[in-house]
Amino acid sequence: MKILLKLVVTAIAVLVLANLLPGIYVDSFWTSLVVAVVLGLLRLIVKPVLVLLTLPITLLTLGLFLLIVNAIIILMAGYLVSGFGVESIWYALIFSVLLSLLQSVLFGLIKEE
Repeated sequence: MKILLKLVVTAIAVLVLANLLPGIYVDSFWTSLVVAVVLGLLRLIVKPVLVLLTLPITLLTLGLFLLIVNAIIILMAGYLVSGFGVESIWYALIFSVLLSLLQSVLFGLIKEE
């Protein structure tokens, strides 16, 4: 039940950020829900591989390259989900940072009872 609630919260966050950022496009709430699922799966499957492949540059930049890895995952989601679009890697980077911040705040409101 908690996972479904987090998916819905992430979908709402995606919708809010798509309305705030001009380079991010989402067709509907259902599309944002699919984006939330795809982002979760990409973060689960693809992110560890990307982190491992980019480990030297990540260590060299003291972890800042992980922001680029997150932006690449956002771009991959934009490629995989029709109805969700990202214009450039810069918008993906901004979207990734803002989504992480918004998720932190919203998930903090959903506490273990």
